[in-house]
Amino acid sequence: MTLKELANLLGLSPTTVSRALNGYPEVNAETRARVAAAALAHNYRPNTQAKRLATGRAMAIGHVIPISIRHEIVNPVFADFIAGCGEIYAQQGYDMVLTIVPDADEARAYREVRSKGNVDGMIVHGPRLNDPRIAQLTEMGLPFVVHGRAMGVETPYSWVDVNNTRAFTRATEFLADLGHRRIALINGIEEMDFAARRRRGFERAMAERGLEVDPALMVAGEMTEAQGYDAARAMLARPAPPTAFLTSSLLSAMGVRRAVEAAGLRPGREVSIVTHDDELGFLKNGAEDPVFTATRSSVREAGRRCARMLLEMIAQGERAPRHELLEAVLVVGQSSGPCPVRP
Repeated sequence: MTLKELANLLGLSPTTVSRALNGYPEVNAETRARVAAAALAHNYRPNTQAKRLATGRAMAIGHVIPISIRHEIVNPVFADFIAGCGEIYAQQGYDMVLTIVPDADEARAYREVRSKGNVDGMIVHGPRLNDPRIAQLTEMGLPFVVHGRAMGVETPYSWVDVNNTRAFTRATEFLADLGHRRIALINGIEEMDFAARRRRGFERAMAERGLEVDPALMVAGEMTEAQGYDAARAMLARPAPPTAFLTSSLLSAMGVRRAVEAAGLRPGREVSIVTHDDELGFLKNGAEDPVFTATRSSVREAGRRCARMLLEMIAQGERAPRHELLEAVLVVGQSSGPCPVRP
């Protein structure tokens, strides 16, 4: 189907349909939605080469991915995030350019992407505390959106993030309400912003409830099943073991569950587990009856929102920072219960 045929089908001018597909603000939201739905239903794909010639844009968005054995990108949430971005790019005729580089070459990679002119904007992954990439991209003048935030950065920038502090405050309060007093935290790498905020939420709730934060019951590192298992096994062997675990990923929670069962304890009965669950498309936390109690958010939806925000900024030539803070939902599953009475 051509653009003209799609326009005739909708009873609109080709110019209006083109502007609707490209997110121009003068086309109202209802018309944009109607055009997008019709394009999807009739498998319409804009001629990318023609759009490049007409707009002077590259019609591509860049993602620079650093390689590291201690990086949050190794977590499977990355695939779902990229899938969410890809949905929006496809709807608007954009390509995705992935650049995989060693950590030490990341700054150079951004400069090279800018100099080649083969992307119209960037999505920034895994923001760290005091992240230097934000100042670098701002100085380069390339539109970008950060998936997450970076404490310590004063330069204004656009971001989409989940309220990690609030999510972990709420999860800790939930466990305290069940009577748990010795609560362990198995976190991500705490130079990453999301993990620092989660620790802040945990510590805030513990302090507000008058509960002691035991450093021996806090671990930070790469969020894997092995991390959860090793940390939980060591903590459960202590003279005063935790009665509950709060973890930063579903993979870590799976490791905790394995350690709890290996110790002859019953998850949800003798030891509770609460995790952050990103609604992974290929790693489900159960269906109607979730396996784990979780603070749930959709990383795929975060990808959609990052992509949509960036493409709107590009279409409108806007540089004013935009922000979207998403709230996680606490979902009660089989892994939590009242603190057991111990002699």
